[in-house]
Amino acid sequence: MLKSMTGFGRKTLDTDSGELTWELRSVNQRYLEVSVRMPEELRGLEPQVRARIGKQLSRGKVEATLRLRAGQQALSGLVLDKQALASLAGAVQQVRDAFPDTSPVDPLKVIQWPGVVASDDQQDVLSKQTMECLDAAIDDLIDTRSREGEKTMYMLLERTEKITDCLNQLKQHRPEVVARQREKLVAKLNELDIEHNEQRLEQELVFVAQRLDIDEELDRLSAHVSEFNKALKRSGPIGRRLDFLMQEFNREANTIGSKASDLDTTGAAVDLKVLIEQMREQVQNIE
Repeated sequence: MLKSMTGFGRKTLDTDSGELTWELRSVNQRYLEVSVRMPEELRGLEPQVRARIGKQLSRGKVEATLRLRAGQQALSGLVLDKQALASLAGAVQQVRDAFPDTSPVDPLKVIQWPGVVASDDQQDVLSKQTMECLDAAIDDLIDTRSREGEKTMYMLLERTEKITDCLNQLKQHRPEVVARQREKLVAKLNELDIEHNEQRLEQELVFVAQRLDIDEELDRLSAHVSEFNKALKRSGPIGRRLDFLMQEFNREANTIGSKASDLDTTGAAVDLKVLIEQMREQVQNIE
């Protein structure tokens, strides 16, 4: 299923250590870029967090934020490492000796210092719960990206249908375009009051028709539309493939516009480019 790179995921989990909340935000990005913000006491999990996100997502700029609001039970069960605390106090005193005007130490900051709070099984449990909460938040993010992707897919299918209608109209009007070119040439010759050789006139018309022929461009663009619609049904990331196809769409539309010799073809080429640009903007946001 098509997935957007824009999404939001959130999950809150109540634990013995407090309330865990993961928030994930993602926007479009050429590659996967993950930034993580989390409390110092859980900072050691950051590599696992990045790996877990990278396993589930392939593209997008993802901001992952973890908040831990300690509960009363967690605060009452803190066990301080006296040796680590004494070492930290000694270091703080040395700083004060060197800088007498240093502001007082915040006790809460001391508690957050690595090693001050004695590690026990509770920390392992909290780490496991943190990753479980992350998995749920990632699932929520993927759900929102999938919903956005589904909306985008319908929009893209609507645009490819309009492009197909435009191509069919251009194909139907090609005989009329050649006929109008003949009328213009004959009218010009009559205006100049010059006798013309019918065979020579037909040769000139052949040259004009070849110069203005867009059948190959129409066929290629039609094939690109078919490939684009097939790609939308593929599983897995398809954003880069669709982006490449949009470049091909634009190339053929530009060629059609450059070969246009009448208002109808020129107008159709402009319509094609408008539709293609609308699609390109949406494709940029597909995983």
